[in-house]
Amino acid sequence: MFRTEISERFEQLITEKNCEITKAVIEQLIRQDFHGQLSYEIVDELCSQFKRSRIELALFCVSIAACYAVTPVSHFNVGAVAIGKRGDFYFGANQEFAREAIQQTVHAEQSAISHAWLAGETLITDIVVNYTPCGHCRQFMNELNGAENLKVHLPHSQDNLLHSYLPDSFGPKDLGVESVFFNEQPQQFEMKGDKLQQAAIAAANCSYAPHSKSFSGVALQVGERIITGKYAENAAFNPTLLPLQCALNYRLLLGLAGIPISRVVLAEAKGSLSSKLMTSSMVDSILGLKLEYISL
Repeated sequence: MFRTEISERFEQLITEKNCEITKAVIEQLIRQDFHGQLSYEIVDELCSQFKRSRIELALFCVSIAACYAVTPVSHFNVGAVAIGKRGDFYFGANQEFAREAIQQTVHAEQSAISHAWLAGETLITDIVVNYTPCGHCRQFMNELNGAENLKVHLPHSQDNLLHSYLPDSFGPKDLGVESVFFNEQPQQFEMKGDKLQQAAIAAANCSYAPHSKSFSGVALQVGERIITGKYAENAAFNPTLLPLQCALNYRLLLGLAGIPISRVVLAEAKGSLSSKLMTSSMVDSILGLKLEYISL
């Protein structure tokens, strides 16, 4: 169902835009089974072909990224592209979960950035969005290891430093956190259980929880594949991204949203917080499954 819907959105966009760049990017995404990522080699080829800069190409891509949006509540689709240090494009789009609390929404910027994080990216240099980032997203981006130099690009305004949108900002260093989001800081939780359980523990080992120490990770059994999500805290607390939302977002952008999930495992350390009850409720509500839980 997912691929049918996104194919229809792609076709509609090609018709609306009547643009060779849009058509070329969409054709590339279809060739790679709807995985919403463009390698830096492909980005460079497209830039050369159409004589555009990376930022100009990314501005064409945000409306394509918005085709991945899931918005049963707002019906307002936002698309984002996070650009990695080599020039890889990581697509993102807002996701809403019907019948769940609105706080569970994944914003487009969070979607693109967590997509990059799970794909192994270590630095985001630019974020390109089709609408001005909300305060929630500005605070989320302020946690990144490259926040001081991160540039935000919009259709009507490019090359703006994040801190021009977030003056006199409050961030992780105000709370004494030196190793920030996207920096490597692996934990040492013991691996145990079957492959899916070990994948959840591995994700927890690479999660970011400097405040609560509630390191956690989720693993989804998606057909024959395992997809993981990692917990990402924020100095302002509320923009924190939970591991289940992170994993569901990654599944969507890998082009696998149409493949059923058969198991969900949450591995979580005993910190000052817990997402167990909220995760269990969402797993039951949106997937009809029982959460498997590992206490680390």
